[in-house]
Amino acid sequence: MPKPYPQEFRDDVVRVARDREPGVTVEQIAKDFGVHPMTLFKWLRQAEVEEGAKPGASRAEAAELREARKRIKLLEQENEILRRATAYLSQANLPGKGSTRS
Repeated sequence: MPKPYPQEFRDDVVRVARDREPGVTVEQIAKDFGVHPMTLFKWLRQAEVEEGAKPGASRAEAAELREARKRIKLLEQENEILRRATAYLSQANLPGKGSTRS
């Protein structure tokens, strides 16, 4: 996987693309900065989302959602462990199943 571009670089390229002269295409700017045109279009869309001009999840919201999903997965794993432990312990305490207690 390619190394991500630094945020400062992305912001500079987006600024240049927005302030471009008439007749200069986004593709030309992308080529000048050495990024794929679709990457630059994606950065432009994300910048609009960050500013609230378009609907969507901001970087902060996306990071928060990723963390919440990780936490949910961890809690589900812990819940499964506890469920199995409860089932095992309840089986161990049943009378007449090899238990020597009376």
